[in-house]
Amino acid sequence: MDFTFTEEQQAAAEAARAVLSGVVPDGVPSPALVPGAVAEDIDRPLWAGLASSDLLSLTLLPEHGGAGLDLVALCLVLRESAKVLARVPLLETCAVAMALQRYGDPGLAAELLPRIGRGELVLTAGSNGRSGHDPAELAVKARRKARTGTAGKDMAPGRAAADPADAAVGWVLDGMQSAVPWAQAADWIAIPAHTDEGRAVVALVRPAQDGVTLAEQVSTSGERFAEVRLESVRIDDRALIDGAGAWEWLRSILTTGTCALALGLGEAVLAMTSQYTGKREQFGFPVATFQSVAVQAADRYIDLRAMEVTLWQAAWRISTGADGALPAEGDIAVAKIWASDGIRRVVQTAQHLHGGFGADTDYPLHRFHAWAKQIELSLGPAAAHEEALGNLLAAHPLD
Repeated sequence: MDFTFTEEQQAAAEAARAVLSGVVPDGVPSPALVPGAVAEDIDRPLWAGLASSDLLSLTLLPEHGGAGLDLVALCLVLRESAKVLARVPLLETCAVAMALQRYGDPGLAAELLPRIGRGELVLTAGSNGRSGHDPAELAVKARRKARTGTAGKDMAPGRAAADPADAAVGWVLDGMQSAVPWAQAADWIAIPAHTDEGRAVVALVRPAQDGVTLAEQVSTSGERFAEVRLESVRIDDRALIDGAGAWEWLRSILTTGTCALALGLGEAVLAMTSQYTGKREQFGFPVATFQSVAVQAADRYIDLRAMEVTLWQAAWRISTGADGALPAEGDIAVAKIWASDGIRRVVQTAQHLHGGFGADTDYPLHRFHAWAKQIELSLGPAAAHEEALGNLLAAHPLD
């Protein structure tokens, strides 16, 4: 398999490094020292910088003001963002924009996507359902609005509308999604839901519209999340993305992007560990020269390389639609298994090799540990994806 990146993909990564070069993880209070969220809002100056560098429009088509690049390019940018713990919903905004572009109403896409690329709109997505364990789409019900007659009264069940204008238009949403990242800062929230027929759909709602309530939550990383409650929330037809496979595709983008975040964070942590153990001396020698230290660091390097190759395999399968022994969901599951288990081992080893210094709140390692735990569990821990992979293998036995 050739994972050589194109010039455009490499240029995207270089642009990201330039924009992110001034970001420091210690720019907000430590999550270990504040009782609530570390900040009220996302990093707006960084958001503007990403927009001005055309990184928010990276995967948008040219007609929407974008570069038309693929998920691999986005993952390269996400990888760089995680190295500095960038406090922006880059993954969520780009993933929802990609779903709107691919499956959504063309008119709404033409209206919103250029503004998203310019950084004028912030998007996020609910993907945890009620508890993070059950399918997210089952936590919200989407039903058609009741038919009404010309007098505005509900028509009797089974009675056909006399005029096409009397037909049902729009949808009503009821349910909730927990742990929605930066929902308070978002202009639109993508909510997975299910219809009476059992179809999974994606509804676009505004946080301030009638029936939407945001209950404050704080993530493991100290960021401001929300429990989004929906009570008879009404949206029009074009705000419902109901193309076949739309939610499954959006979830695959979010999951693969989370793997890219894990990889970038893990690489940053291993680099911090290498620098520390190269300077820290015991018995007159750097601890990095001790065999036990070197072996542990080498094991974590292997973890990162496995995380990397499985990430690019999954991103490539999604981007190209290439066939394989298993559906692309199998590659995504393998990538998330490695991302969840690998990032946990990387930060645990880093804490161990740093000793007490790794828990010092004046040193950024503890922040990376908190973010790593959040990423590990986001979109399902390793065990959930191992179960999904097992189901895929049972359904598609390999010769």
